[in-house]
Amino acid sequence: MDNINLMKYWINSSDEDYDAMQVMYKNKKNTWTLFLGHLVIEKLLKGLYAKKNEENPYTIKSHNLLALAEKCNLDLTDEQVEKLQIITQFNISARYDDYKENFKQKCTDKYTSEQVKNIEEVRKWLKELLTVE
Repeated sequence: MDNINLMKYWINSSDEDYDAMQVMYKNKKNTWTLFLGHLVIEKLLKGLYAKKNEENPYTIKSHNLLALAEKCNLDLTDEQVEKLQIITQFNISARYDDYKENFKQKCTDKYTSEQVKNIEEVRKWLKELLTVE
């Protein structure tokens, strides 16, 4: 698959996860909302990597959003670094049983709402980078 088709694949997959995230959020499935939010951002970063790397569009197999952003050579603000670090935690915390209970307690409606806003801001920024020629 060439880099542009791979980029489109990641964008489409991210959009599907975003739709699922919205359903989970509406139904107050807070831990899964944030888990899916992580996937939304991860896939957009992988799409951006594919866009920027015509010769080798396949990125590292990582869920660490900051590492993926660094692979994309993004010039990040301190706020963006912080958001990516927080969102990265949603992957581990929602996935593994030993973290799930603590994460569930943390995912109040207020916290989830704040993080969904952060996910949406990062998503918008990355989608803009993906459409700039």
